Amino acid sequence: MTFRVFGSWHDWGTARGELAVLAPGVSVGRLGEAVAFAEQAHGDQKRPAGEPYVEHLLEVVEILVRGAGVREEDLLVAAVLHDVVEDTDRTIGEVGERFGPRVAEWVGWVTKPEPGQHEDPAEVRDRYLLGLRSAPPEVLSLKLADRFSNVQRLDTHPRPEKRRSYYRETCRHLVPLAAGVPWFETAFGEWRESYRHLEDGAPA
Repeated sequence: MTFRVFGSWHDWGTARGELAVLAPGVSVGRLGEAVAFAEQAHGDQKRPAGEPYVEHLLEVVEILVRGAGVREEDLLVAAVLHDVVEDTDRTIGEVGERFGPRVAEWVGWVTKPEPGQHEDPAEVRDRYLLGLRSAPPEVLSLKLADRFSNVQRLDTHPRPEKRRSYYRETCRHLVPLAAGVPWFETAFGEWRESYRHLEDGAPA
């Protein structure tokens, strides 16, 4: 079984042109402002496979628009900004001031909390993922698009054990979240079948 892979929006110019056709009701000016904000915040950060971080952000937007059919402008803005609080020195307050309270709320939902001094990081991560079960529908779509971007080329991750642990975590937490969510339920089902070689007990 094969599944659809996204990643043709490598830069804002390409994404802007396609958005103008696919989602004409979305303000490309406002989305472009979010991209500029995110690019400045993330700076020279790279993804695990070495690509510029902005490609992941645009990939999440592409998954929402071309895959899930999302046309909600605030949700697409939140997709661009979903990692700026977690991975940079920007704050939820700055996001809210620049892009509004709904965007800030949704970014806040998908921002993993920092472990406290005596907390186990793995337990904090599990609590965060379990907490998404009560998230608003927009947050679920955002988180599912983010994770689909992260796992759609899981075999390119440079560390084999990380591939397996990320597969396990995705099957445990994200696949159940996708149940009943249009488009994502099918997409994650196809993804899971394509990556069953990463299951515990499968040949390395």
